[in-house]
Amino acid sequence: MPLVNLRDLLRDAKAGGYAVGSFSIANMEMVLGVLKAVEETGSPAILQIAEVRLNHSPLALIGPLMVAAAKASPMPVAVHFDHGKTEKAIRQALEIGFTSVMFDGSHLPFEENAAQTAQISRLAAEYGAACEGEIGAVGGSEDGSEDIAIHCTDPAQALAFYEATGVDALAVAIGNAHGNYKQAPQLRFDILEQVAARVPAPLVLHGGTGILPDDFRRCIRLGIHKINIATATFDSVERFARAGYESGAIKGYYDLQTAEVNGAYANAMKHIEIFGCAGKAD
Repeated sequence: MPLVNLRDLLRDAKAGGYAVGSFSIANMEMVLGVLKAVEETGSPAILQIAEVRLNHSPLALIGPLMVAAAKASPMPVAVHFDHGKTEKAIRQALEIGFTSVMFDGSHLPFEENAAQTAQISRLAAEYGAACEGEIGAVGGSEDGSEDIAIHCTDPAQALAFYEATGVDALAVAIGNAHGNYKQAPQLRFDILEQVAARVPAPLVLHGGTGILPDDFRRCIRLGIHKINIATATFDSVERFARAGYESGAIKGYYDLQTAEVNGAYANAMKHIEIFGCAGKAD
């Protein structure tokens, strides 16, 4: 199946009442593990990488790998540039062939966030790609380097932002945070319900690691159709590798590679079941 556009995946997810997992990856093994789970379960999926990760996984190298892997998969897979901060990096992702990009202006004043997001939305459209924006502030930070305070999305502002930017997907802040939670988050389902009632675009949940399965399912029922999973993938890969060394199962590089694939696979399988997207590839 050809590489697909995020817009199409989320349109189908909204119509079908499920969410598509957007899995952050950092190397080939993680890509292989996620796609193994996707293909076994017949699921749509999104492969993504955030701009802050590029010091470890240069976009010029990892980007073409992600696009090629999506094109080779029999399942519908989109390739997404997450938390883009600079037009230069976003444009590079689009040139490589990413089918969606996110501009993260959540740290900016509303008017500036809307103006810059609208500019990136127009740029993405030139490439036939979709654009995601964010209103409100998701806690923590993508790489754990900052402790950004949660600032929940204002439903009225969310509609104004959507109308000003024309984004294809909107990330909302409802008490969610990047990284590992110290305790289960208390999500503001009331805010989510109000935003979903106003904004026609599919909504996105960042900071998915550690949210309880029932809370995920409630979010989906209330309008979330893209869920980002990053820290859980990285933690699962590390855990499988560590267990392999401790048990003596890893005796060389290729055993390590297999452990990394299996860690990404196990995490993707878990979330695909929760998100209700298994068997939705058709």
